Amino acid sequence: MDTLASTYRLQLGPGRTFADAAGLVDYLHRLGVDALYVSPVLTAAPGSEHGYDVVDPSRVSSVLGGEEGRTALITRLRKSGLGFVVDIVPNHMSVAVPAANPWWWDVLRAGPDSPYARCFDIDWTHGPIPLPVLPDDGDEGDSGAAALDGLTIVDDCLSCGDQRFPLAPGTYTPGDDPAEVHQRQHYRLVPWRSAATDLRYRRFFDISGLAAVRVEDPDVFTATHAEILRWAERGEADGLRVDHVDGLSDPGGYLRRLRDSYDGWIVVEKILAPGETPPASWPVAGTTGYDALREVCGLFIDPEGERPLTDLADTLGVPTDTGAVETECRRTAATTLLRVEVRRIAALVDDQDDDAVEEPGAEAVADDGAGPRLSRTEQAVAELLTRFPGYRSYLPEGEADWAEAVARARSARPDLSSLLARIDGQARADSGGELARRIQQTSGTVVAKGTEDTALYRSTRFIALNEVGGDPDRFGVSVAEFHAAAARREASWPCAMTTLSTHDTKRSEDVRARLAVLTEIPAEFAAAERDWTEQCGLGEPSLNLLAWQTLVGAWPISAARLRGYLLKAAREAKLRTSWLAPDADFEKEIRSWPERVLSDASLADDVAALVARVREAGWSNALGQKLIQLTAPGVPDLYQGTELWDLSLVDPDNRRPVDFATRMMILERLESGWLPPIDAAGAVKLHVVRQALLLRRDHPMRGYRPLTPTGPAAAHAVAFARGPALDVVTIATRLPLRLADSGGWRGTAVPLPSGPGTWNDLLTGRTIAPERTDGFTTAALAEVLDPYPVALLVRRTADTAEPRRP
Repeated sequence: MDTLASTYRLQLGPGRTFADAAGLVDYLHRLGVDALYVSPVLTAAPGSEHGYDVVDPSRVSSVLGGEEGRTALITRLRKSGLGFVVDIVPNHMSVAVPAANPWWWDVLRAGPDSPYARCFDIDWTHGPIPLPVLPDDGDEGDSGAAALDGLTIVDDCLSCGDQRFPLAPGTYTPGDDPAEVHQRQHYRLVPWRSAATDLRYRRFFDISGLAAVRVEDPDVFTATHAEILRWAERGEADGLRVDHVDGLSDPGGYLRRLRDSYDGWIVVEKILAPGETPPASWPVAGTTGYDALREVCGLFIDPEGERPLTDLADTLGVPTDTGAVETECRRTAATTLLRVEVRRIAALVDDQDDDAVEEPGAEAVADDGAGPRLSRTEQAVAELLTRFPGYRSYLPEGEADWAEAVARARSARPDLSSLLARIDGQARADSGGELARRIQQTSGTVVAKGTEDTALYRSTRFIALNEVGGDPDRFGVSVAEFHAAAARREASWPCAMTTLSTHDTKRSEDVRARLAVLTEIPAEFAAAERDWTEQCGLGEPSLNLLAWQTLVGAWPISAARLRGYLLKAAREAKLRTSWLAPDADFEKEIRSWPERVLSDASLADDVAALVARVREAGWSNALGQKLIQLTAPGVPDLYQGTELWDLSLVDPDNRRPVDFATRMMILERLESGWLPPIDAAGAVKLHVVRQALLLRRDHPMRGYRPLTPTGPAAAHAVAFARGPALDVVTIATRLPLRLADSGGWRGTAVPLPSGPGTWNDLLTGRTIAPERTDGFTTAALAEVLDPYPVALLVRRTADTAEPRRP
């Protein structure tokens, strides 16, 4: 397996095709990128903007340019020496539009006799498959009964509104009543809300339009991966990113089968809890890097800000016991959104207790009207799913995580202890059996829906911590902790991807970098936030605090962008409104809030003043975290457009078009020797990115040694050396406001690795004049970190070549 030096992530879709990507290859090559990394490219659902809703895994998307467009892109990449990495989605396929998915269409037509029936995780034991596509009786102006009354037969298909469904052979004769024809099919059209209790196929999260695929079946694996592996056989895929690996029945088995067929670079979307590592048996390069994001970004958060920001949240009524919030949200996800999954698992438990009884605490499993109260066995399953320390365990490997989940569940629900012990014993006795497999693959969904998609929008004390793979309880990562994590990555997972922004992050790296500055001035922010809330607060405390932080972090931002983001955040939090039960009055307040704030000149000026206070320090943080990511152990990925300042929020905001023309013009100036200032244009970030990527591509790095600064401001620098001869040194500034208040870099230095040669800074072009102090060669930070808050030093000797600089 060849090691990639770096990747650049492009989101393909109707607005950016293979041809558009080919037009960027020269730019990416000159930027220093080693491989283009793209979102899924197989045929997706009609109108798909992202490609994760595949409908035909055997064909390249015609919307993107089809096979001809793909091969033309590969040819263009090869001419420039760039690799090609593609995102694959083994866990699920889109079935939202049955006519668009030939496999699903055949299953609906032929039922369990379809050759494609084994592809989907369907429970056929209770008859026809419920399809939750009808209006709910509670929907305004609609009802499921009325929709069924309106069924018609069109072109030998059952027609319901604008949807078409297949007819089983021999079930229709012209003149038959469509309602009776419907009753003869292998499916039943039912109200959409019934998915929570009546669905009989496994799905991606709680999205009924995405049906899970049984890639644990070798024949299904072959059918779903044939096209991708064909590219690999032709040398046209240098790497694969595996989406949502924790949703699979047997992630390790799947990855071993994939490795048997493919010898390239494989990384998996595996969200690691703090301290967790991927199973050692997985034949992959590592994860997609959310663990590195947590470690790098944490360097720039001041732990001294925790108490004041916690006090602010408490004063406003925002919950600060994040563990309790997370548990509540996970339990709610398990018992409401994922109730049908819980019931399917409970049915596998031997000697069930089917009595439905009240739990201690009425809030534990509320009666939400979605169906009868859970039985005791179902309650035990739900509690176990709630208590995993990470996304999931991998029995028999990772037994400790399973044991911890069982222990936590038994402690929380002693009344269910015997049931939980029974589930534990049955699962351990057959760790590859259906009960163990379904519990483990469902626990990740509970975490995703409960923690990422709910709790992170409720516990909004400090939202820069509320990230995929983040830890809202941990205010900052010490330099020592960062070095230890980087050394572990170099030793165990040196080819794992690292990232700061992705299509799934809650906010971009530069928004987080600016927000981190607030932890250095928490009292100032708290006073401002209280004043702003008094003038124009939102009626729900968690959303209100999130809104003001977002406004500061993403400023300047349009009312339209902020409005869309806040509506999504409020619905995800599920406090005053939600996707399933929108509150029109509260959402009206949310929709009007951005315009009310931005049109109030005095209030907008106050916000702008605080932004001005933290903006330059935010730029310093952004440059520091970027240089660290690009030069630390792992394979760094750049998300599209983030080589300039990027103040994007969660999707779809982070999928907005990127202005590559401006980036190309800046690159041309940099190639002529221009040293950009640190200003709002962001050219300096592109400069840092380019220099680091070119160095990394031309001089692959191995080895890692922390460097310990000395002097009064030592705590404000993070430094390390890379390369077999330790001839590359990264230095970055942290906590810049406190640094300025304490007198700057006076008397502070970084020891450089010993050996002959001179040190040059690739960012300024200067030769550093090191000093001898206590027998060590040191670099004075007052000199090195001027004019930039970061430095990338390379040692030159008579035997070393200059890095190629186009």
